[in-house]
Amino acid sequence: MKLDLRAALQQEILTGDGAMGTYLYQMGFPVGISYEELNLLRPETVADVHRRYFEAGARLIETNTFSANREKLSKYGLEGDVEAINRAGVELARNAVGDDAYVVGAIGSIRAGKRKNVRTSEVEQSLREQIGILLDSPVDGLLLETFYDLEELQLALRIIRSMSGLPVICQFANEGTGSTQDGVPLQEAFLRLRDEGADVIGFNCRVGPNGILRSMEKIAPIPGIPFSAFPNAGLPDYVDGHYTYTATPKYFAESALRFADLGARIIGGCCGTTPEHIAAVAKALQGYVPAAPGAAPVGAAAIVIEPAPAKPAPPAGIPSLLDIVKQRKTVIVELDPPKDLDIEKFMQGSKALQDAHVDAITMADNSLAVTRMSNLALGYLVQERLGARPLIHIACRDRNMIGTQSHLMGLHALGIDHVLAVTGDPAKFGDLPGSSSVYDLTSFEIIRMIKQLNEGIAFSGKPLKQKANFVVGAAFNPNVKHLDKAVQRLERKIEAGADYIMTQPVYDAKLIEDIYEATKHLQIPIFIGIAPLASGGNAEYLHNEVPGIRLSDEVRARMDGLKGPEGRAMGVEIAKELLDTAMQYFNGIYLMTPFLAYEMCVDLTNYVWEKSKRHDFHLYPLSK
Repeated sequence: MKLDLRAALQQEILTGDGAMGTYLYQMGFPVGISYEELNLLRPETVADVHRRYFEAGARLIETNTFSANREKLSKYGLEGDVEAINRAGVELARNAVGDDAYVVGAIGSIRAGKRKNVRTSEVEQSLREQIGILLDSPVDGLLLETFYDLEELQLALRIIRSMSGLPVICQFANEGTGSTQDGVPLQEAFLRLRDEGADVIGFNCRVGPNGILRSMEKIAPIPGIPFSAFPNAGLPDYVDGHYTYTATPKYFAESALRFADLGARIIGGCCGTTPEHIAAVAKALQGYVPAAPGAAPVGAAAIVIEPAPAKPAPPAGIPSLLDIVKQRKTVIVELDPPKDLDIEKFMQGSKALQDAHVDAITMADNSLAVTRMSNLALGYLVQERLGARPLIHIACRDRNMIGTQSHLMGLHALGIDHVLAVTGDPAKFGDLPGSSSVYDLTSFEIIRMIKQLNEGIAFSGKPLKQKANFVVGAAFNPNVKHLDKAVQRLERKIEAGADYIMTQPVYDAKLIEDIYEATKHLQIPIFIGIAPLASGGNAEYLHNEVPGIRLSDEVRARMDGLKGPEGRAMGVEIAKELLDTAMQYFNGIYLMTPFLAYEMCVDLTNYVWEKSKRHDFHLYPLSK
């Protein structure tokens, strides 16, 4: 006889199921429909997904009811079908697995995304309706998942506890930060949920295994409370009109054991995961003997970097990067804008890089679709306060054609003339998943239209009173199976008007040589991307979860298990070895700073100057 869910969690680790929505998408159902309505329209398909996960080894199955509340269904005119959709969702899951697995009723956040400002009374009404229907169905428990704010999650939990004593699993969506989106420290949030009657507390969605591991490491053991982990299959990529995910089943299996070591007693998958991922997790957990819930080890070392001492700004006057890179080694360094309103560390890092005589400080445009401070504003501050050259990324994702031209006109007015045109990661996988991805322009089109501004012609075709003077870069991902095809795409960007190329980070000296051979016929400079690794976990995250990045087996082995100063030291050592190769073939070097650890890139910049025997700093001041 199957144990009660609470009893089972005291004795074993349960493998959860994987994604429903993204798996249905892979099966051909488009984005933008109600996947929950398929409980009524295509019940055999939903049941088949449940069976596939069960056959893969999942023993905790979620109903296809995540967004089956009145508020969310009203978007599709389905508010009158709340009861039918929820009851069908439970029936399909139960019939698919019988009593051989636990079936939990899935309930998602109402306030996530564009519904952030829905009144509390409406949230409560929608939650109470859905919860009541699910509790009146044959479920073994309820799963509250992808909640960003503690307040809403507590509200849902209180409603359940006022109606039932069934087990409840509570899960936050979190990026590895130490607090919920409404500012409550994670440890405090977990304790509050325990006191409200939660049986299991954990994380799902938003990030892949690495991000959820970082979140879990911030939680001290809570006696009697097991954790849960349902990560995404890494970060999504948008290729040829389709969303794809990077993390492999093997990586998921390895991550599952780390989750278990940290106290997770339910381990499954979220967006991008498939039955293959779940089968790998189930196999990895076979024979694992869990410690008592709440007794798992935790801990993560924080990177602390002292600010660099201030030095006088260099004198004015500088040629463009195109002029410089023709004459000598040239270094540009990427520094991420902050996710909050505090710019102190960013400016400290920028000052340290300026003092190291980098040729430009480049800033991404809300990379990975995570909201950060405007790179236009920070570019201006770096230029005006420090005399450094800003190189601003411009993503197609966030602005329509009106906003893009307006943004570029503002850059022109501020005297910022070096830009990098990129597509941008899809918004639905960022920290504001309800926001829209615009994509009025492709990266090819935005390059052409920026160069059009240089001719004094607006996007609309109307003449402008001045000509812009933008130097436009294009992105290049060489970490692909067919490098020749990637180069063909790059040639199209050059035809569109790209003046220089910046590559994704490369972690293989042989690949650097291959890039040179494949691109030596091109007539514009290439800046080879090198991103020093901060830890073994950072290496595995980049390799398994971030689209467009691949690490060699040798690099992963050298970084394995390292963290803190030891990890950063090895990361710099590996980067210097890559620089030795890169400088044989390319004048352009593009360094990417991990976690604002700018001292790593200062070290690497000095290494480039030392190896290239550069002493002419007075000839190339940073200010314009």
